[in-house]
This record gives sequence, C-alpha cells and structure tokens, in this order.
Amino acid sequence: MTNTPSQASSVQMLEVSPEFAGQRIDNFLRNQLKGVPKTLIYRILRKGEVRVNKGRIKPEYKLQAGDLVRVPPLRLAERDEPAPLAQGLLERLEAAIVYEDKALIVLNKPAGIAVHGGSGLSYGVIEALRQLRPDTKELELVHRLDRDTSGLLMVAKKRSMLRHLHQELRGDGVDKRYMALVRGRWETGKKQVSAPLLKNTLRSGERMVEVTDEGKKALTLFRVLRRFGDFATLVEARPVTGRTHQIRVHARHAGHAIAGDSKYGDEDFSREIRELGGKRLFLHAYGLKVPLPDGGELNLEAPVDEVWSQTLGKLVE
Repeated sequence: MTNTPSQASSVQMLEVSPEFAGQRIDNFLRNQLKGVPKTLIYRILRKGEVRVNKGRIKPEYKLQAGDLVRVPPLRLAERDEPAPLAQGLLERLEAAIVYEDKALIVLNKPAGIAVHGGSGLSYGVIEALRQLRPDTKELELVHRLDRDTSGLLMVAKKRSMLRHLHQELRGDGVDKRYMALVRGRWETGKKQVSAPLLKNTLRSGERMVEVTDEGKKALTLFRVLRRFGDFATLVEARPVTGRTHQIRVHARHAGHAIAGDSKYGDEDFSREIRELGGKRLFLHAYGLKVPLPDGGELNLEAPVDEVWSQTLGKLVE
C-alpha cells in the first residue's frame, strides 16, 4: 500500500497492494486509519464519502489489488503517535515472545493483559506490539484469549499468514491445548463435554455465555493431568470448536468450575485457592501445533507463571 503524504485534515489516497486483495473495505480502513474511531469509519462509508476507483461502494465491498481508495478529510483533533506505553509493560511483552519469524509472532501472554484495547482499556497486546515493532505495518491478532487467561497467542505480521491461519482455524489444522485447575475430582472417564453455547450481552455490556439448545454446537475434550484429592483436579482441555468462553462454561457445565473464574466459577472454591496465593484465573493455553504455509509445523509449549506453579505446589495430592 502507498499513502500519499497528507495532513490528518486532508484527503488521503490509498492504493491497495496484492496482500490486501479480498479484504472488506471497512476492515481495511480500520487497519489503515489507526486511532480513528470505528464509528467515524462506518459513518463515512455509509454516507458514500469513501470512494474506490472514483465510485461509491458499500461497507462490505471486497478490495481488489490496484484499487485506489479515496478517504475524505476526517476532521479529527490532531492525533500524533499513540501515547507510549509503560516501558515495563513493553519489556514484559518482549520477554514473553516465544517464537518470531518474518510472518508470525507467538507470545506467552501474561494473565490480566487484554489482547486489544477497548471496553475502557486504552491498550492491549496488539497496541503494545505495534510500538515494539513500529516497522511492521500489518500486525493483526490471529485469534483471541480472554484477558485473564494466559498462554500462547498468535499475532500475524503479514496478511498472507493471517489468511493462512484463519483458514487452518476454520478447519482442524490448529491444535490448541489448555490447562485448567478445576473444582472437585474430575473422573477419568469424563473425556468430553458436548453442549451448545449461546452468547448474550447484558445491559451492562458484559458478555455471558450459557448452555442452551438454541446455542451453537460446541465440543471440548478433557484429560486428567493431576489430582489433588477430592478438592481439585488439573485437567487438559482441547476445544474442538472455538466458541466464546467455551472451556470455562463447559467446565462449569460438567460440575467442575475453574479456579479464579469470577464469571462462571465457584466463589468458595476460588476463595480457597486465593488464600493459597492463587490470585488469577487458572486457565492457561500451554500447547500449540500450527501447520505453516511452507508445509512445516510449528509446535510450541508455554510454561505457567510463578503464581500458578507456587499455588499448585501448596495443594495436597
């Protein structure tokens, strides 16, 4: 993509390079116009102020290589580079990167850090990585982890890798494995939970997911890793489908809420774990197998943090 130099209040002409072919115009503009509110982007699209090859288009228009996109003056207050994030956070995320090549970053995301800004948060992992890698213009999240979930998170550095991984995620090419500390004794024979999930948004804006026949098909495979008497079990969870909050809701549905889960958990169980020092959600994306475009396979594992390991060290088997 080439960008004719212009001030924020001037017309911008964006030429679409081949790697953006097939992308919707609204998503393209959200990626290119960093810092511009989504509401403004959709407003100028709805009003027909964005032109492609001098003609009006709809928000769902899919770009072609060589398209020339005209963006009108945005009349925003002057916005320079985003405010720099705390150096400590940037260093923490740099240290969390477990794999990087010319097209992909995989990091062991710490618990408590959102993957992107929004909902009252001014930053997340993706905003921090854009400051850490300012010359990489196409950084995009491949998938998401809940804010309080730790573990392996993929961030594409190129559109071609993003498309490849999205295709693999839609099929069964990507193998993601989680560890979870759950309440009670999980029986060895209980190897899967198949229960449809429906996502609702409450008046407060909070997203909640429930098991209901009206929901979408969801399947999670479980395997016992370690038992702590009848008090708790460390299980491996492998989501076959990729629904919001799937592992957390399926664990509760099976009668074994995850420790530290403020939304779907058991408060008495979580309190006992907190008293041992476990002040976090005990859900960690530890394993990842990903087929790469060149025919190879990326196979990664990420260790848990000290809070997790020290807490489990205090439990009695």
